Amino acid sequence: MISAAKGAAVFLDRDGTLIREVNYLRQVEQIEVLPGVAPALRLLREHGFKLVMVTNQSVVGRGQLTELGLQEIHAVLVERLAHEGATMDAIYYCPHHPTEATGSYRIACDCRKPKTGMIDRAARELGLDPSMSYMIGDQAIDLELARRAGATGILIGSVDLIPDIEAFDGPVFASLWQAAQWIVERTPPLTHTAEES
Repeated sequence: MISAAKGAAVFLDRDGTLIREVNYLRQVEQIEVLPGVAPALRLLREHGFKLVMVTNQSVVGRGQLTELGLQEIHAVLVERLAHEGATMDAIYYCPHHPTEATGSYRIACDCRKPKTGMIDRAARELGLDPSMSYMIGDQAIDLELARRAGATGILIGSVDLIPDIEAFDGPVFASLWQAAQWIVERTPPLTHTAEES
């Protein structure tokens, strides 16, 4: 059977990867799960990957949405995915911004992508190994996060649409479904020793 190694995960950006990008999503009514997302998550889970969403949400720090409101949005997203048989293992978000946020949110934190704080926390709390994992997103910061964390970066969309991206020679796919298929295809079969048989 093809199955991910213990500690392998797929880290997922939210906006533009799981749901449609609307520029500072503030209401549950704006949530639109992208085509193929639920089947992609089911496929990855069936092959043993932990699924973790990591997302910058400075909309909170900018005072346009409360953390409670953000949690409600994520609860609705989780519910919609679950309705299609897709589940996440964890969701991590960064509400900070070093210059545009207000109050205690205005800090140079270690969790805002491309810094690795969210992946570091997930690795500790869920027993994950970033070096055996993937980071999927639609922005240059997602790919830079993958590089810094030691994960394999996968771009959703087109390199041509990201003017600030440096030379990226990794995989690029039009959808999460295509990315999930690629990950599964390159995952080696799980082998058993004679003692395990």
